Amino acid sequence: MTRTIKLNELTEVLDTATYPLPVASARSTFDDVELVYADGSESLPAVLGRVGDDQFESVDDAQSSILNVVPVEGVGEPGQSEGEG
Repeated sequence: MTRTIKLNELTEVLDTATYPLPVASARSTFDDVELVYADGSESLPAVLGRVGDDQFESVDDAQSSILNVVPVEGVGEPGQSEGEG
């Protein structure tokens, strides 16, 4: 069964693991997690495949690394505007 989560719920999911956590282990630990973006979704293991780290030292480290590789188009709410410049 797939767990579907929004990006703002990522910390709660990552907090269920024991750190330090090798990225390879994170891919299998979170193989049932689907991240919901503003414009679609993607599996967490696919996102982890783009992370350049070998190991996460903490929840904050994991979240930071993941958010750095999430597509820019995926962040934000649907229909959200950058505003008038």
